[in-house]
Amino acid sequence: MQAIILAAGASKRLRPLTDTTPKCLLNIGDKNLLERTILNLTDNGIQDFIFVTGYRENMIKDFMKETFPALNVTFITNPDYENNNNSYSLWMTRDFVKGEILLLDSDILFDKKIITALLRSENENCLAVNFTDKLDEEQIKVILNGENEVLEIGKEISIEKSAGESIGIEKFSAYFMKALFAILDRKISRENNVNEFYEASFQELINKGGSGNSIFAEDVSEYTCMEIDTTDDYEKAQTLKI
Repeated sequence: MQAIILAAGASKRLRPLTDTTPKCLLNIGDKNLLERTILNLTDNGIQDFIFVTGYRENMIKDFMKETFPALNVTFITNPDYENNNNSYSLWMTRDFVKGEILLLDSDILFDKKIITALLRSENENCLAVNFTDKLDEEQIKVILNGENEVLEIGKEISIEKSAGESIGIEKFSAYFMKALFAILDRKISRENNVNEFYEASFQELINKGGSGNSIFAEDVSEYTCMEIDTTDDYEKAQTLKI
């Protein structure tokens, strides 16, 4: 299994912390976010990584080479990261994905048991969800059926109907990824739709139907997790015990 880590953005909302450092290399306690992420994955047996980088990418490459020299790491450069979104970065991995994958944003502080839960899930396509009613417009929310199958996913969906927040960590089958890349290729190559969150393409596959396109929510609300977007988030993260 491969892990895709998207780490191209400049993280302007975290300035001045990110003026000279990519977000994933900011320290939370005694380790930076990226080191915590890699350790959480390697502790779960993952050794094969695909990175999409852009902003100050040489700092990320140097850190990986120095800290995790034994891992199998592929780097892909997103040269226009200022003008595209994470769907574009994910699309760039299409020629490097070999089969089943874990997909992660690089700005998440999380307990390694979340990875364990996804790997142990009986569902081949699943995403980590913090089941909660404390939601806002900025979060990626999910509406589920009675079997925890995702019916809707996105920022704009009803807060009242949502079961919780998708935290930005997913597990997908080779079949799902092939279908997802086909959608992304159409959007990006033919429609020039480069500035979209990848969840919009998840939704298109869900709407298409079929068991291979179904995504299920894995409840990880018992574990600590937070996305770090702002300086307030960063300060809060320093108080968490993980």
